[in-house]
Amino acid sequence: MKKFLSTTIIFFFIFNFLFFVFPDKTFSDELDDLNKQINDLTTALNMSINATRPLESQLKSLQAQIKEIKNRVAVIEKDIENKKKIIDDGYKNMEKQQKILNIAIRNYYIKSYYDSPILVFLSGQDASEITQLLAYQKAKADQDKTIITNIALSIADLEVKKRALEDEQSRLVTAKASLDEQSGKLDKIVSGAKEYQTKLSGQIAQLTSRQQELLAQKLGSLNLPKSAYSMRGGCTDDRNINPGFSPRFALFTYGVPNRVGLSQFGAWGRAKAGQDYEQILRAYYSFDGIQDADVNTNIKVNDSNGFNSGNIIWSGGLEDYIKRIYEVPDSWADNNLAALKAQAIAARSYVLAATNNGTSSICANEYCQAFQTNPKGGNWEQAVNATPGKVMIQGGNPIKAWFSSTHGGYVFTSGDIGWSQTSFTKRAVDASSSINSFSDLQSSAYDKDSPVFYCDWGSRAQYNKTAWLKSDEIADIVNVLILAKNDSSTQQHLSQVDKPNPDGVDTWDADRVKQELRNRNITPYNSVSDISVDWDKGTGRTTSVNVTGDAGTTPFSGDEFKNYFNLRAPSNINIVGPLYNVEKR
Repeated sequence: MKKFLSTTIIFFFIFNFLFFVFPDKTFSDELDDLNKQINDLTTALNMSINATRPLESQLKSLQAQIKEIKNRVAVIEKDIENKKKIIDDGYKNMEKQQKILNIAIRNYYIKSYYDSPILVFLSGQDASEITQLLAYQKAKADQDKTIITNIALSIADLEVKKRALEDEQSRLVTAKASLDEQSGKLDKIVSGAKEYQTKLSGQIAQLTSRQQELLAQKLGSLNLPKSAYSMRGGCTDDRNINPGFSPRFALFTYGVPNRVGLSQFGAWGRAKAGQDYEQILRAYYSFDGIQDADVNTNIKVNDSNGFNSGNIIWSGGLEDYIKRIYEVPDSWADNNLAALKAQAIAARSYVLAATNNGTSSICANEYCQAFQTNPKGGNWEQAVNATPGKVMIQGGNPIKAWFSSTHGGYVFTSGDIGWSQTSFTKRAVDASSSINSFSDLQSSAYDKDSPVFYCDWGSRAQYNKTAWLKSDEIADIVNVLILAKNDSSTQQHLSQVDKPNPDGVDTWDADRVKQELRNRNITPYNSVSDISVDWDKGTGRTTSVNVTGDAGTTPFSGDEFKNYFNLRAPSNINIVGPLYNVEKR
């Protein structure tokens, strides 16, 4: 009887448990989702493995997916541990409940055997007493049955939960093994991609020294504005200027090449936003503090393009020198001269560090700092007087506080642009909010008001003085890059066609380049229909360029496309910085 009762109760409990206790979504369902994601990830990985040119951005996305899945696995593992503890505690409590169960079953058996209704009837003196005895007997029996049922249900509950837990553990082990396998595959893909990129970089024909000189001359002809004061040279935003043909493409650069230290237009933007001069300086430099330097330090200015060379054209005290700096407009008097004060402290720090506290002389142009022999006066002199002798110090010495007119929303370290790495320069996003798109950058960068914040550089008179290029001209640049990567011996023939070849050999025109590609069983582009770019929104660099045209779609790294675009593009048309975008009309 005891066996029949226990079996019946347990079966009843299990039936109700399966259909009513677990109707909601549990971590078991989460594991189903997890396994589906792993399968999807496996498919994505296999597609990436089969890709001829795995892209770094795709690999980073897959790595992020694996990281997210691993985080979810950790949550599930923690949940399983909690469940296991609850079940273990339940079994410990069952040891006490088992004693109660045994007593309840014994009492129920005894009462069922000895306290039968017939015995009660025979022993009762009248109907009222018999009724009371029967009611009492039923109550006691029901109490014992309730105890037995509750304990039996608890035991069944634990057993079902234990089996469910064991099933989750088993599936989690399988999921983790699959995840480890896919993670291992991804590691191989990443390392393989890097090896591929290294190998590819080695295969890409390097520009000759003469071609590099040509690029330097081409860039120099643009008169890039290093100072916000004069903004001589510069660029024109050609987006709304019609060159007379369509479709057309132009490569737009954010800012100018030197993005180290203070962005002058960025400092002005920060001043307009209410920041004081120290907040501005700390946005662009890492330093210990601002201290007072010796204002009597003698500064010598020469007429060369460097330090300690040429003829001395002026000398005087530190403060008199700073009053003659012409780097930023006098009208930038926002927030109590904050931008001008920041520039004065940066200029003072720079000259002391660059000249070793006046030991060497400094040039008077933008190769050093824009200087004139006459004091600038006005708001600038007020800013200088308000910050007498103040310099940024790191390790007890003034920092060499580089600056330029426009950074394009990003700050680089000195090592990022090929200079020696320094501890006082920093890498940062120079914007008032997070950057997730070019639109975000153009609306929230602190230097967005600079006239050279977003420009296509260079021009051709015959096309309304714009830098727009035709579809077949872009196709030619792409063909040149493909040919150079496939056969480095062709490199010297691939400079721009409208200038003398810097290496003294014949320059191949567009038709010759296409024929050379066909000779190597490569289909050339005759026209380009679309160009898209991918970029690193954390550091401000164009990472890849995808060109689509009649020969398909071809991806390039951001640097290689920039180099060959500048080498082959006509006139002085240039991509001048690491972050660029394409405009199509």
